[in-house]
Amino acid sequence: MIKREINHIDNKTLKKWIEDESMTEILSEKADKIRRQIYGDKVYLRGLIEVSNICKNDCFYCGIRKSNTHVDRYRLGKDQILCAANFGYELGFRTFVMQGGEDPKFTKEFMVDVIKSLKAIYPEVAITLSLGESSYEDYKAFFDAGADRYLLREESSNPDHYDMLHPEPMKLASRQECLYNLKKIGYQVGGGFMVESPYQKTDDLIEDIRFLERLEPDMVGIGPYLVSHDTPFKDFKNGSFTKTLRLVSILRIVFPYALIPATTALGTVNPRGRELGLKAGANVLMPNLSPQKAKKAYNLYDNKLNTGLEAAEAKKQLEKEIASFGYRVVDERGDVADFGE
Repeated sequence: MIKREINHIDNKTLKKWIEDESMTEILSEKADKIRRQIYGDKVYLRGLIEVSNICKNDCFYCGIRKSNTHVDRYRLGKDQILCAANFGYELGFRTFVMQGGEDPKFTKEFMVDVIKSLKAIYPEVAITLSLGESSYEDYKAFFDAGADRYLLREESSNPDHYDMLHPEPMKLASRQECLYNLKKIGYQVGGGFMVESPYQKTDDLIEDIRFLERLEPDMVGIGPYLVSHDTPFKDFKNGSFTKTLRLVSILRIVFPYALIPATTALGTVNPRGRELGLKAGANVLMPNLSPQKAKKAYNLYDNKLNTGLEAAEAKKQLEKEIASFGYRVVDERGDVADFGE
């Protein structure tokens, strides 16, 4: 059993680490040393199933926002989800992540049925949900049905900045309440944020870290802000790749125990993104198990990586690639260090 500890870094140091380009490699080395002390050279895989690109929200940065009429909308049925999970299980995946927009058709009853069916077939796997904000009662029903983890990125922990990214009636207080409800219920909980989203300041990133310190998440997922041309933010630029790497390292240093993915966004913005993300302290990858149509249509941002190593069919190639970086892909649930040990 590893004691969960958080390493508090003062604001002045955080500011330097976030802003100073020369710190990138130094922080990566420090973070990699910490992740190896706790997780060794293991890299955990999560089989991503993008269940729907239909969303009732209109977030200003998101390519599947409600107002975008250029999206080829879809939602997977129960049989399609189970088929994708079966494909992943045969490949060795032991965690499935059901991710989607806030689709009103994904009711409590539907999700409970899907979760129970998955657990009945694969009782040893971990089920992660990433379906946005819901009521305490719905979250509890999903958990009681067998869901283990929930990913809900807060995106910004400064209420004023949050309001710049989201329309009414979305509010940061509601997002944070959901995260605390998920923890109270018993989920392994993941938060996170975008790096260099429109109007973001260094102080906002520091406040993101402070909120996560209060939340004590099991997982933290971040990525550079990436532009979608079908949003009000189409004229902004992509977030900095190297600043994102520094923040991955900072998160590993602050939260040594956490599960931190080298995200698809990192791989989209730089061909070596996931390699450098792992070397910066990440220890999770999320290959895509979605049907081909979903892979093409689930575009949160432009030029999303959905071929090559992002395809789950390339798992053997992925394992070889990760080994060349000095790490080892394992077919395990990959729980947070002090969960279920």
